[in-house]
Amino acid sequence: MIRAIIVDDELNSRETLKLMLERYCPKVEVVAMSDGFEDALRDINMFKPDVVFLDIQMPDGSGFKLLEQFEEIDFFVIFTTAFEEYALKAFKYNAIDYILKPIVAKDLSDAVEKVSKNLNSNDFNIQSIKGILNDLKQQKKSKKIVLSTAEGMHIVDTENIIRCESDDYYTKFFFVDGSTMLISKTLKEHEELLSDSDFFRPHKSHLINLKYVKSYIKTDGGSLIMNDGKEIPVSRRKREKILEILHQLK
Repeated sequence: MIRAIIVDDELNSRETLKLMLERYCPKVEVVAMSDGFEDALRDINMFKPDVVFLDIQMPDGSGFKLLEQFEEIDFFVIFTTAFEEYALKAFKYNAIDYILKPIVAKDLSDAVEKVSKNLNSNDFNIQSIKGILNDLKQQKKSKKIVLSTAEGMHIVDTENIIRCESDDYYTKFFFVDGSTMLISKTLKEHEELLSDSDFFRPHKSHLINLKYVKSYIKTDGGSLIMNDGKEIPVSRRKREKILEILHQLK
C-alpha cells in the first residue's frame, strides 16, 4: 500500500479526494488529512507518508513553504490546485506531479501510478525538488501574471499590485499607479496564483502585498493601513500570523 496524507484547508476538497482515492486508486491508504500548514508539518513527521497530496495555498502558510521546513524530502509530492500556474509545470519533470481542481479521475490515477513506479527507485532526486523551490524563490521578485478582462489579456508584474479585494465571484485589483482592474475569478483563485509571492490574506475579502503595508492598527480588532490609504481588517484567526510576519519584516 502507498501511505498518503491529504493537505487542504477545505474540508470538502479533502473528503472528495479521499473518496476518489478509495474508488480509483485502491492501492493508496490515506493515513491522515491535514487542514493547514502546522497540522501538515506534524502529520508528515508523525506518519512518514510515501506521498503527500498538497494544496498550494493554506491559511497559515503555502505548500511551498511547508516543503522548505524539511531538511530531507523523503516523500513524493502531488500538488492539488485550482489554477494552472506556469511555474508548476517544472514539477512534471522531477518525480513529483500536480493535479488541477476539480480533480479528474484519470489525472489522479496517472499521478498515483507515477508514484507507484518510482516508490522503490533510487532515482527519486530529492535535490531536484529543493532546486525548483530555490528557483521559485528567485522568481518572486520578477514574477508576472496574466489577468483577463472583457477588454483582453494583461501581463502584470506582481510588484505593481498593492492589494486585491473580493467582489462576489470577481476580484478587484489595485495597483501602485492608482489604476484598478476587475477580474472574473474569485479571490481564492488569485490567492493560489500569488501564493509564492509576498502576498497574504488577512481577511476573507482581502489579499494584500506585504511590501505595501504602511502600519498596523491594534484597535477595533486590528487592521492594516496600506500605502494607498485603504484600511484592511484583520480577522481574529489571522491576527497572530500577521503580527509574526510584520516582526520578520523589520
